[in-house]
Amino acid sequence: MKKLVALLVLVSTFGFGQNLNDYKYALVPAKFSFFKEADQFRLNTLTKMFMEKYGFETYLDSEILPPNFANENCNKVFVDVEERNTIMVTKLVVVLKDCKNNVLFISEEGKSREKEYKVAYTQALREAFNSFNALQHKYVEKKKVESEVVAINNKSVEVPIDKEMLVESQANTTTSNALFPQPIANGFQLINTEPKVIYKIFKTSTKDFYIASKGTNQGIFFLRNNEWFFEYYQNDKLVSEKVEVKF
Repeated sequence: MKKLVALLVLVSTFGFGQNLNDYKYALVPAKFSFFKEADQFRLNTLTKMFMEKYGFETYLDSEILPPNFANENCNKVFVDVEERNTIMVTKLVVVLKDCKNNVLFISEEGKSREKEYKVAYTQALREAFNSFNALQHKYVEKKKVESEVVAINNKSVEVPIDKEMLVESQANTTTSNALFPQPIANGFQLINTEPKVIYKIFKTSTKDFYIASKGTNQGIFFLRNNEWFFEYYQNDKLVSEKVEVKF
């Protein structure tokens, strides 16, 4: 179970295929939707400070933005804080999204039972940001991509190719024959043409992300870059299988 939890954190960290280390910048709104005033209780400023603590060059959307930040929309994560309060408890979660509104990371709930609002919101936000310790975020510039000349319809075309990434992908993923989903309670069983059940996958609160099993192996099943993957631990090593599914 501990390994499965660690794997869930890993997938959250990589945003189902989007590595947070690809992002140098973060943008925080000057006003959260659950407040009436900008930077109420200085929660937006505090959020900016936490994002900077965890390795992002961060700005409020009310600030004058530097050109290299403002001129490109997809070079940053968009930060939001969501309120999930109950009668006696203040609850906050931090959500990171990309420029296409894909969720990259959701923190654990930060909670506070303090009655004074400013103290309660501050405590809950601090606790939510504790989840970021697992990210170990460090911005890594994308490598320059080599190119190869290939013949397409008897014409020479220069095609970019990252050989290192290609080798890594081939080494760490396994492609199975096409499988077909059959609905079961809370998910699907994926069968081959025999028919034989190969995987059982169970729905979670996140779209295209399932808790899964294959024989005795327990892991996760998720969509990354329009391809399905089953990931699990074997002898303390992470195994990733690419799976073709005819959804």
